[in-house]
Amino acid sequence: MIHATWQNGRVVLDEPVDWPEGARLVIAPEQDQDAAVRLAVEQEIKTPEAIAAWLKWYDSLEPLIFTPEEEADLAAWRKKVKEYSIARMDQDTQGLFK
Repeated sequence: MIHATWQNGRVVLDEPVDWPEGARLVIAPEQDQDAAVRLAVEQEIKTPEAIAAWLKWYDSLEPLIFTPEEEADLAAWRKKVKEYSIARMDQDTQGLFK
């Protein structure tokens, strides 16, 4: 995704791009961008070719494998987040039931 500005009836890109000639684009004001992206995905994913291409891409993904050290680090961070959340639980709910 790239940002652009509408100037004098033309779309002016904020930076150069390396898209293939004839690439189809979805253009919408930034406040409507989420809706435009959802619409583009909904329209494109309905074709059998698009579904097959997505499945091929998905099947090509490599599994995410963590080393024992990375798993231990993740577990430590999860524990810290859980402890922090429990410690703040009373503060976060204060005033909700008055």
